[in-house]
Amino acid sequence: MSDTNTKGAALITGASTGIGAVYADRLAKRGYDLILVARDEVRLNALAERLRGQTGVKVEVIKADLTDKTDLLKIEQRLATDAAITALINNAGVAGSNDFVASDPDAFEKMIQLNVTAVTRLAAAAARNFVPRDKGTIVNLASVVGLIPELGMPVYGATKAFVTYLTQGLRVQFAHSAVRLQAVLPGATRTEIWERSGSDIDAMDPNTIMDVDDMVDAALAGFDQGELVTIPSLPDAADWEGALAAKAKLYPNLSRREPAARLKTA
Repeated sequence: MSDTNTKGAALITGASTGIGAVYADRLAKRGYDLILVARDEVRLNALAERLRGQTGVKVEVIKADLTDKTDLLKIEQRLATDAAITALINNAGVAGSNDFVASDPDAFEKMIQLNVTAVTRLAAAAARNFVPRDKGTIVNLASVVGLIPELGMPVYGATKAFVTYLTQGLRVQFAHSAVRLQAVLPGATRTEIWERSGSDIDAMDPNTIMDVDDMVDAALAGFDQGELVTIPSLPDAADWEGALAAKAKLYPNLSRREPAARLKTA
């Protein structure tokens, strides 16, 4: 990577458009060299050319489909062994139909492969690189849908709930490490994911839709402030802390020797 770069390189998945492309722009402007990963090599190359010209950082393009095991292993190997990599933006993901009964189970499986399996394996590869060196950053893109089962998106929401839980759990495991973690939980964000999932974003209330540039800028501000979980549209971070505190009140009673009295048979 760049001889003058002191921040190292950020590997960004799903980097050809939308959230990943904006992260690429912002991190290049912060001085990171880039490794851009996605399926659309034409778009990746166009983005890489623009960022090289605008920022002077080095940008590498890797065409990869993270639902393909061979491609996934290639990215894993790079993440685990390249000492120049100091950040992973685990962004690649897919949304899908809300209809659990009518949807193709193969589509659900592919969603899980990308949103859960690939995210987990890439985070693990990055951790094998970062933890022994006591440095590095892992940012996992989740979604507020993972907090709201009432939205009726059971599979997509479950995959995003997994991403948030994974990030929180890793923070516990890495409590004595300088490796930084962040889960970003966007609400509705104006990207191509809506078209790809067959949804019409323009049919939604425009007051609920955030511009992708604003979303990423807010996520980076949350990272700079040291947040483990960043919800870009949440006005008061204390509300999230309050939700965590309410959940923590359950902990002493979640595993006990005897059943709760309310559940005992007469």
